[in-house]
Amino acid sequence: MTPLLLADVRPWGDDPVDLLVDGDRIADVVPAGSGTAARRVEGRGLLALPGLVNAHAHVDKSWWGRPWQPYGGEQTTQGRIAHERAERDALGIPSVEATVRVLRELLRHGTTAVRSHVDVDLGVGLRGLDVVREAAAALDGAVEVEVVAFPQDGVVRRPGVLDLLDAAAAAGAASVGGLDPCSIDRDPVAQLDGLCAIAERHGCGLDLHVHDGGELGGFTYDLVLERVRRHGLQGRVTVSHGFALGELPPARQERLLDELAELDVAWTTVAPVRSAPLPWAGMRQRRVGLGLGTDGIRDLWSPFGDGDLLRVALDFARLHGLRTDGDLTAAVEAASVGGARFVHRDVHGLVPGARADVVLLDAENVPDALVRAPRREVVLAGGRVVVRDGELLV
Repeated sequence: MTPLLLADVRPWGDDPVDLLVDGDRIADVVPAGSGTAARRVEGRGLLALPGLVNAHAHVDKSWWGRPWQPYGGEQTTQGRIAHERAERDALGIPSVEATVRVLRELLRHGTTAVRSHVDVDLGVGLRGLDVVREAAAALDGAVEVEVVAFPQDGVVRRPGVLDLLDAAAAAGAASVGGLDPCSIDRDPVAQLDGLCAIAERHGCGLDLHVHDGGELGGFTYDLVLERVRRHGLQGRVTVSHGFALGELPPARQERLLDELAELDVAWTTVAPVRSAPLPWAGMRQRRVGLGLGTDGIRDLWSPFGDGDLLRVALDFARLHGLRTDGDLTAAVEAASVGGARFVHRDVHGLVPGARADVVLLDAENVPDALVRAPRREVVLAGGRVVVRDGELLV
């Protein structure tokens, strides 16, 4: 690929620079006006952010592109599971076409890397993994997708699911998932021990959905942390949603945060309205990994979502009462550089050596970009221009 110069951009709103891109990597960052390359893209002094990282998605579940689907079923986790199982086949879920549409919308809004949970169960088997990989390949790697094999219908309550998760890990899934070990499987020891055995056997990660609130959620975290320590899974475990963390008494929160930091257990949130704010300041102080995600987009769980991770970051800021420029910028960092660990990137940012994923917006500074979520003027993904003037080119 011929070297490319992305000229006159303002990384994180700072002074203008030129970004030299060689292949799919940022090769150098030099003062504006001093860079040269065979190809040139004018940045026009626009604000530059690293590619956004969606740390919690379900790109296999969407009915995007089909006629509008009304929300139905009971409004509980078990009710949503049952409704999805009853309706998904008629909608052709999972499908390559719908998954491509979701990935295209993520890319159009500047997301260039995704950790997606993909359903693995007795009905769909491992087919969803193939669907997501085929959809990502259709975009020629513009969006890098890391897969979590996810047991949406439970683990040990459905004999054979653990075997499917083991097969998914053997086939290259970066992580295996779990779901409410207490309230769904009603056997947290069996679920967590089974998942940890897979992680040990294959060297993969664990990403556990925990919706249970209050002390039941806190008890689940205790069980998870105990097993992280026992199995040597430091740095390989993520809790997704984890609403209870914001509901527990302050002293209980503090003890959990200390242990999360010690064992390098990360957290992802989709910042849903009416949920309890996370102890965000304590997490940040201890450098507990925190990523933001869209969750499902237009699926049988929820009709909401447009693929714009900046809007999720804005929801996070509102939920947590963030006001200062520093805190608002931190919310955007959580949606970009903070998500790097969730897609196993050692380097992610507007720095030499990083994958050349760059988002340009017409904004005064990062807080302005957050509160307005303006269109993405230019998006580079792996060194390729994939969005120009808000329009997708792939």
